[in-house]
Amino acid sequence: MTLSGLVLDFFGVLTDSDGAPDHAEPPLVTLVRSARATGLRTALLSNAEGRRADDGLGELFDTVVVSGEVGLSKPDPRIYRLTAERLGLATTECVFVDDLRSNVAGAVVAGMIGIHHQTVPATVAELNILFGREFPHRQPD
Repeated sequence: MTLSGLVLDFFGVLTDSDGAPDHAEPPLVTLVRSARATGLRTALLSNAEGRRADDGLGELFDTVVVSGEVGLSKPDPRIYRLTAERLGLATTECVFVDDLRSNVAGAVVAGMIGIHHQTVPATVAELNILFGREFPHRQPD
């Protein structure tokens, strides 16, 4: 099956600055921009309270799924299935990135490929391998 979807958590993943200057966009936000520009479907999946699709990150994603808005939360496999459905994809076509192992495990149970985010370089390397391309993850100077 071809991988066509990238699903990411917010806190601890998209917010990981990896030492970038305060004014720079976090590396995985830059990566999501690049992924979406190449035609990958992208989703934000968050348990964070108050996270809203209209807070400036909505333009990065084809869909934003917030647990408090849908009545499900990670690691319940149903929330990953819902996210894939909103992307118009099967779960087996999606890669999920989260900094909590339990959330990654829930995604795998649902049929997604899971990446446990620990460092930006490791996550970027895994995504590059899985999708078979080199994603830019730093803004040009």
